[in-house]
Amino acid sequence: MTQQILERVAGYEQRFNTLFEEYFDTLSVGLDAPSSSRFTPQCLQLLRELSLRGGKRMRVVLLHEAARLVTEEPVEGLDAAALSIELLQTHGLVHDDLIDDSPTRRGGPSTYYAYRERFPGHPRTALGLTVLAGDLALALSLRALLDAKVPAEVRQAMVEVQTRAATDTFMGQIIDTERDFVAAPDEETLHRVADYKSARYSILAPLQLGLLAAGEQPARWETELRDYARLVGICGQMRDDYLDLFGNATAMGKPTGIDLRDGKHSYTIRALLARIDDAERRVVEAALGDPSCSPETIAAIREIGERRGVTGGMQADMRRYAHQASAMAAGWRSRWREEAVTFFEQLPLWSVRLPGTP
Repeated sequence: MTQQILERVAGYEQRFNTLFEEYFDTLSVGLDAPSSSRFTPQCLQLLRELSLRGGKRMRVVLLHEAARLVTEEPVEGLDAAALSIELLQTHGLVHDDLIDDSPTRRGGPSTYYAYRERFPGHPRTALGLTVLAGDLALALSLRALLDAKVPAEVRQAMVEVQTRAATDTFMGQIIDTERDFVAAPDEETLHRVADYKSARYSILAPLQLGLLAAGEQPARWETELRDYARLVGICGQMRDDYLDLFGNATAMGKPTGIDLRDGKHSYTIRALLARIDDAERRVVEAALGDPSCSPETIAAIREIGERRGVTGGMQADMRRYAHQASAMAAGWRSRWREEAVTFFEQLPLWSVRLPGTP
């Protein structure tokens, strides 16, 4: 991306992180929690810790750049929308880590494991409080929009967008779980999971919220925005799946082969099984879903994938979908502002860049 865009991205991230800290500093004042409750402040503190350990805040970036498609003037309601987007993300992380039994998240303990540590002799309490923490984050996400200082009709439209995004994400989690009970999910099934589980709340909803806040009616471009978000979501998921086996563990800060050990029928696993012979298939299928699968076996499967052209094939697929999304965004120049269109045109190409590539 251009230096100008990168500077805008850094500015959004820095400003939002300050906003998020201020939000949590004053959150307890707006909640009518009983003063005698000890668990409520603990829950809010865990949500705060997880939320503030965020990464690049790309959903917030998308939100602001979507508003810039319409105007470069300050837009009321973007802060509320940004809070809503990131609180929905916090909700998803809390529940994801519970579903996956993940001990860590963003360089710290997951909410589930933090509760397990606090209640070592009460596993059902730890489980229940984790679910409730995620639910509270979801409620706060919608409440942030209800408190937005925008016209009532805009506020209602924004709540509808975020509610629909949350609903689609829950369905995405369900079909993601269902996918791993299918012996050989086809490509369209994987695309559907990427769309529902990630693209609709991470890309489509920020786009719609930013446009709404800026006075545009995104419903006019519903199909086009959905198609763009779906393509970018597929690119991102394919990249994540690729790096899970073929990435550099040291650079990523986590081991490779997690999806293989968890038995996930990812894009990478599908590509592997489509290209290998029977002997190699037995190696992959024996490792799939084996939590004790050794690093040596993971390395052997990685070597099989590289030798069979899985790496090159997946990279070509990622680039193909990225160029489709980029071309779609380029067509927005006839109706929206050039500099913001350029961001959305470059975003898919940027999203599939792999570590170590130019």
